[in-house]
Amino acid sequence: MGKIIITGIGPGSKEDITPAVLEAMQKADSIVGYKYYFQFIEPYVKPGCECIDTGMKKERERAEQAFELAEQGKTVVVISSGDASIYGMAPLIYEMRNAHQSDVEIETLPGISAFQKAASLLGAPIGHDMCIISLSDLMTPWEVIERRIKAAAGGDFVTAVYNPKSHGRYWQLYRLQELFLKVRSANTPVGYVRQAGREEQEVKVTTLGDFNPEDIDMFTVILIGNSQSYIADGKIITPRGYYRKTPSEEAKHGQQIMIESFRTISGELRRKDYPLDHKWALLHAIHTTADFEMEQILYTDEGAVETLYNKVRDGSLRTIVTDVTMVVSGIRKGALQRLGIETKCYLSDPRVAELTLREDCTRTQAGIRLAVEEHPDALFAFGNAPTALMELCELIRKGKARPAGIIAAPVGFVHVCESKHMVKPFKDIPKIIIEGRKGGSNLAATLCNAILTFDDAAQLKPGRDL
Repeated sequence: MGKIIITGIGPGSKEDITPAVLEAMQKADSIVGYKYYFQFIEPYVKPGCECIDTGMKKERERAEQAFELAEQGKTVVVISSGDASIYGMAPLIYEMRNAHQSDVEIETLPGISAFQKAASLLGAPIGHDMCIISLSDLMTPWEVIERRIKAAAGGDFVTAVYNPKSHGRYWQLYRLQELFLKVRSANTPVGYVRQAGREEQEVKVTTLGDFNPEDIDMFTVILIGNSQSYIADGKIITPRGYYRKTPSEEAKHGQQIMIESFRTISGELRRKDYPLDHKWALLHAIHTTADFEMEQILYTDEGAVETLYNKVRDGSLRTIVTDVTMVVSGIRKGALQRLGIETKCYLSDPRVAELTLREDCTRTQAGIRLAVEEHPDALFAFGNAPTALMELCELIRKGKARPAGIIAAPVGFVHVCESKHMVKPFKDIPKIIIEGRKGGSNLAATLCNAILTFDDAAQLKPGRDL
């Protein structure tokens, strides 16, 4: 009785054929495979070896020929591209042996898979948990494939895509992109390699949002990064976590929970086309409240979050003034320290009580009057008192205040809606407003955090300052 050796010959270049596979070819009496692959192994076949090649979609015939030859006492090498166990001949041959109850010995030799070769050309995109999905629905119902795509996207796996396209299979890759964009950032790195390891090789790095399925053909392998993946110097890197500059850079458990929460929220938004800075504020607001009505009631001026972040970055915004101390408590101390921002709430200032009695106003109003005298160009964040917001509006109209921006999220039933209406006419001041009666100190604080961490928005990676 002979033997069948199932081999993977790699993606196409001679350098990617393993020594074990080359040795097996020197032992082979017969080699069976798809005719296209013989061009890659021809120099390594021993003289007199019988080479039996067949056309595409002749896998069963190839397996049957291998058994017929092996049962004649021959050593038969069955070749697949890449690794024979990954969408290759290995499973079929083992199934056939069981079905025929054959005594033929079978050995499997691993090969370098196309996704591994593509990954090496793209940098280091598969550094963490990953999966492989074939879009071919010849033997797998599309409903099953789509369920697997959703699981891969939702599970934040680095994902390799095989058989992405053919002459008749033109829409499936568009659907995969659509499903991924429901739960992944448009800035997720995507790399693809055509004819990996061969003379016609093409390598491209892009993002999930910019990825064009029309660039892909049946000889292309696609790799989609996870939420931690990033592009540097034209290469995709998916960190495993070994390298940290300092212990403080290690991803905390709380941050991982927050990242997963943001992905969940993003996937459940009714709209998918929000501008990035509005979406970043919206994700923070919903994460804090678990209230998807924020989609209807969160208002931001065009580019408000990005504009305010840029003011922080260029040093023109150094102070955040709040109406109550609870807002200060919710602003991340790590972000404030990292960016050199101070927070001020004047409620506990001894001057407030005197000013309240002298000018017959609320304590929060008095606090805002003092704040405007000392920090007229601060970012003002309101999470409790509509009277304080109304006071700021009056001081702006009188030319005494020129805020860098306003976060208007007072909560309640008296003068709340009016206070928010009052702030909107100031067109030259970037504003973030929770419209209607809803609001609160937690919302005002989280909207401040959205501004301070806007540089994390593109990667949808919140929580580094937790």
